[in-house]
Amino acid sequence: MLDDAAARFDAGAFLKTVPGRAGVYRMVDRHQRVLYVGKARNLRRRLSSWLRGGSRDEKGRALLARTAAVEVTVTHTETEALLLENNLIKEHRPRYNIILRDDKSYPWIHLAENTSFPRFVFHRGARRAAERYFGPYSNAGAVRQTIALIHKLFRVRQCTDAFFRNRSRPCLQYQIDRCSGPCVGLVDRADYAEDVRHATMFLEGRSEAMIDELVERMETASRRLDFELAARYRDQISGLRRVQERQYVDGAKGDIDVIAVCRGEGVGVVQVLEIRNGHNLGSHTRIPRNAQGATEEDILEAFLAQHYLSDDRTVPRRIVLDRPLEGLEPLVEAVSRRSGRRVSIGMGRRGHRARWVEMARENADVALAQRLADRSTLHDRLAALARALELPEPPARIECFDVSHTDGEATVAACVVFGPEGPIKSDYRRFNIRGVTPGDDYAAMHQVLTRRFASAGKGAGKDEDENEEAAVFARLPDLLLIDGGRGQLDRAVEVLGEFALTGVETAAIAKGPGRKPDFDSVLRPGRASALRLRQDSPALHLVQQIRDEAHRFAITGHRSQRNRRRRTSTLESLPGVGPVLRQRLLSEFGGLPGVKRAGVEDLARVRGISRRLARSVYERLREEE
Repeated sequence: MLDDAAARFDAGAFLKTVPGRAGVYRMVDRHQRVLYVGKARNLRRRLSSWLRGGSRDEKGRALLARTAAVEVTVTHTETEALLLENNLIKEHRPRYNIILRDDKSYPWIHLAENTSFPRFVFHRGARRAAERYFGPYSNAGAVRQTIALIHKLFRVRQCTDAFFRNRSRPCLQYQIDRCSGPCVGLVDRADYAEDVRHATMFLEGRSEAMIDELVERMETASRRLDFELAARYRDQISGLRRVQERQYVDGAKGDIDVIAVCRGEGVGVVQVLEIRNGHNLGSHTRIPRNAQGATEEDILEAFLAQHYLSDDRTVPRRIVLDRPLEGLEPLVEAVSRRSGRRVSIGMGRRGHRARWVEMARENADVALAQRLADRSTLHDRLAALARALELPEPPARIECFDVSHTDGEATVAACVVFGPEGPIKSDYRRFNIRGVTPGDDYAAMHQVLTRRFASAGKGAGKDEDENEEAAVFARLPDLLLIDGGRGQLDRAVEVLGEFALTGVETAAIAKGPGRKPDFDSVLRPGRASALRLRQDSPALHLVQQIRDEAHRFAITGHRSQRNRRRRTSTLESLPGVGPVLRQRLLSEFGGLPGVKRAGVEDLARVRGISRRLARSVYERLREEE
C-alpha cells in the first residue's frame, strides 16, 4: 500500500503532461530527495508503467511508496538520455539506483601522447587534465570497435610501449595492414603525426570525409564483385555511425548555461540547461513569484540578474538565451566583474546552440504544463476541503502549527503557510518554546499561538526583524490547522477567544490507531465526533500534505536545537563558572560524569570555588538531571 506521500501524488494529472519523448525522470520524496533516476525512450509510456502498472518486486513497491513527485527532462535521443542518467546518478547517488563504486561507468578513448609515436587506447576511470580523451561512449564494445576502425583506417600503432621499444622487425599487425611499422622506422614521424591528426579529427566528429572514403571503397569493391570486402566496409560504416551517436553537447567547450522561458495563465517558468565540460548535467526549473502580467522578456531579465549575481552562484563562461534582450551590457559587465572573467550572454541561433535552445524550450513547456496541472489540482483540493469542513469558501491562507521535542527536550513549534499557489515558504516561522513544563504539548501550543496572534496586533517595530515579523503575520489565516488532537484544538480556540478574533476557522488533524495515515481524522470545534474522510479524498490528502510539511519543518528545527545543546557542555551554562574553573573541575573529577557525582564538600575543595558557588553548581547540576 502506498504511504501518504505517494497517495497525494496525482499520477493521472501528472501523466497527462508528460510527452511521449525520450528523456530522464527523477522520482523524489516529500523532502525533495532524489530516490531514483531512470531513462526512457518514451517517457509517458515508461512512467505510466511505473505509476499505474505498479511493481512486482519489493524494492519497486518501496520506491513507489516514498515517491511524492516525479521530475522529467526531455532529451533528443535515447543515447543522450542514457548519458544524462549517468551524470544524474553520479550527482545524486539515489537510494534506489544501482550505484557503481567509482567513476568507471562509461569508457573513453585516450590519446597517449607521451612518446614520439602516440597511440589510441581504451580507458576507464579518472582522467588527467593535461591529456586528451574522447567520449564518453555508451558501451565498451563500441569503443573497442572504434579503436579497431582507427587501426584499419589510419594504421596507427596499438602495441604497448615496452613491446614497441623491443621490436627488431615488424609484427603481424604490419603484415595485415593495421599498422605502418613505426617501431622499425618504416614511417617517419611527420607522416605518422598526420595519421594521428586525421584520427583525432575523426573522433572529434570533423571527418565526414573519412566515411565518404569508406563508401567509395565499398562501391569500388562491389563493382569488382568483391562482396565480402564490400560487406566488411558496410559494417565499418555502420559501426562508425553508431559510435558517433552521442550527446549533441559533446562538441561544447567549457561551461555553458542555456536558458528558456515559458509563461501561461499567469505562471512563468524558467528552464536552465546546464552543460559542464561538454556534458549535459540536466535541466533545472525555476518558478518566479509575482509573474502575473509580466512578459517572458521581463521574467528572463529579472531571473538573469537575481540568479547570476548571487554570491554563491558559479557563473559559466557562456550563457545562451532563447530570445533577444535589449540593454544587456550592464548585466554582462556586472556578472563578468563578479565572476572575475569575461562572460558572454546572447542568443543561440545556429548549430549546436540552436539545438540546445530547442531542448531547453521543450523542457520549459513540459514544466509549465506540470505547474498548471499542479495548480489546478491544488485548487480542486482547496474546494474539496471547503466542502468537507463546511467552510463558506475555499481558504486563501492556511496556517498549520506543530510542536516537536524529544521527551520535553529542546521544544520547538513551527508554522507553515499554504495558499492557492501552494506552500508560501517565505512566511514559514519557527518558535523556541520556553517556560513551560517539558513535554506539555498543550502549554507549548498555547504559547506559540499566543505569540503568533500577538504579532498580528503589533505596529511597526523598532527594528527590521520586528517589522518583518509583523508584516508576515499581519494577515489572519482563513483556516488555522493544528497537528494534534482535541486538547491542542481546544488551546487554539482558547487563544482566538483571548484575542477576540472572529472569522478564523479552526481544525485539527489527529493521527489514528498505529499512527497510520489511512486512519487520520479531522476535528472541528463544537463537533463531538471526528470527521473521517475517505482515503481517496482530495481534502484529506491536502491536510495531510500540510500537516507533514509542518511536522518536517518543526522536527528539523528541533533537531538543530537539540544537537546544538548537546554539543554544549552543561558546565558552560553554569553562572560563575568560567573557562578556567570549568577546566579545573573536569581535570579534578575526570570529566563531566565525575563532576555530576560530586557533593558540595567535594566541589568546594577545588581551588577557586567557594562553598556558596559549590552549592550553586551542585543544585544546578541536579536541576539539569
